[in-house]
Amino acid sequence: MSVLAVGLSHRSSPVALLERVALNGETRTKAVGDMLGSDSVNEVMVVSTCNRTEVYADVATFHGGVAAITELLSWHTGVPLGELSEHLYVHYEDRAVQHLFSVTCGLDSMVVGEGQILGQVRDALKEGQEHATVGRVLNDLGQRALRVGKRAHTETHLDHAGADMVSFGLGEALRPLGATVTPEPSGVTVESTTPAEGAAAPPGCPMSGATAAPAGSGTAFAVSADSDVPAASDAEVARPAPASLAGVRVLVLGAGSMSALSANTVARQGAGRVVVANRTHERAARLAECLTEAYDAVDAVAVPFEEAATALADVDLVISCTGAQGVVLAADTVAPAAEGRDRPLVFLDLALPRDIDPAVRDLPGTHLVDIEDLRQAAAGGAGGGTDRSGSLTLVRGIVEEEVAEFGAVRRANQVTPTVVALRAQAQDVVEAELTRLHGRLPDDLGPKAREEITRAMRRVADKLLHRPTVRVKELAKAPDGESYEVALRELFDLDPQAPGALAAPTGPTHAERSAQEKA
Repeated sequence: MSVLAVGLSHRSSPVALLERVALNGETRTKAVGDMLGSDSVNEVMVVSTCNRTEVYADVATFHGGVAAITELLSWHTGVPLGELSEHLYVHYEDRAVQHLFSVTCGLDSMVVGEGQILGQVRDALKEGQEHATVGRVLNDLGQRALRVGKRAHTETHLDHAGADMVSFGLGEALRPLGATVTPEPSGVTVESTTPAEGAAAPPGCPMSGATAAPAGSGTAFAVSADSDVPAASDAEVARPAPASLAGVRVLVLGAGSMSALSANTVARQGAGRVVVANRTHERAARLAECLTEAYDAVDAVAVPFEEAATALADVDLVISCTGAQGVVLAADTVAPAAEGRDRPLVFLDLALPRDIDPAVRDLPGTHLVDIEDLRQAAAGGAGGGTDRSGSLTLVRGIVEEEVAEFGAVRRANQVTPTVVALRAQAQDVVEAELTRLHGRLPDDLGPKAREEITRAMRRVADKLLHRPTVRVKELAKAPDGESYEVALRELFDLDPQAPGALAAPTGPTHAERSAQEKA
């Protein structure tokens, strides 16, 4: 079978279309189920972030797979097929593998090198495993992609020089508040607020997917590759150091991984007060408790989600990433809180679909930054910063190496059924000859002699087949290696799908039973 990738991202599509095509919740479940119902699609995994929607599939045929996936994406999202097709990209086989590896390393991200995408790919794979939409092909691919992503970050430290979505977004959003963005000196972690001594995310805390950051990362808690972190954003810009938030009052909407990272970032940068609102109040309360335990000077509280609008009047910055399907804060809800302010009420909307009504940006006394604004800022090279060309070159080399190795392993695995079929055919010939031979041997020939004859004939067959089967597996690893497998099938008239090629006999053979009866 073959790997196919179909998707659209911040590189190929405007945010407005990405918002319409986002596959969340029940819509994703139904779309994946219908894709698997197609004759051309065997396995499906969906990687969905605020900057991409991508479908990875194991398909029987290229054209059939592309048609099934694109038509069902159009059907389930309501986006006309013609409009959708203008922004879709399609990758097949090694190109599809290379694309997933690059995405997982952060090379295709808006913020190049961000590590949160590792968590999103891991979540996509886990979801596919739990719902049985991922089989051997995509499971192997997904596991390898995670390994490649972790290797790239470990060996090149690309994420140390890059940004995450929150720090990049804050750098863009906080300008109206007069916050300064000061580059961090190499090897020094800049913290306006010092974490409590021995601070660590408590067990069960929404921040528990975070670990102590390496020096120079500028992060008190860095998201680990194994944490439940949704892919944040994605931009080819160097990391702007987080702005100082001394005295700034912040409202965080949501208590998931992205919101937890946002709350941690503003707390580290000295926010005077952090208010957390979430539909599940217990999660908001737990996140606020974590902030209080991790930072001595942070005043963190949780409020019911229904009271978020009331809290607007007492904050300077709102960060939202709830995962809701509709607008969370409408313009008419925001308007009263924006009146008569000395400085703008700033909104940073990291959600897709967007949480904050775009009409908010037209209200006096407000400043809204959302995914579209960040995409444009990234395209314009906002942030400048550290030269990471060396790290990027290393990561691309790792991706190229891993794609080649993964392809070689896949091709070697694909020849296995044919090798098994050849051995099964040889075994059948040996057993048939043993049956004929045992019928002609003298009746007084003892069981030990008969057993030695049986073993000798089997050894001859095994030795004759050993070198060719080992050699064909080696040759199959080459880019054109499938031709050897085809030649083997044709020469010996083999059927890799025959039962004998899929399972070895578990009981005594017919020849063995005849020998035992005669003895």
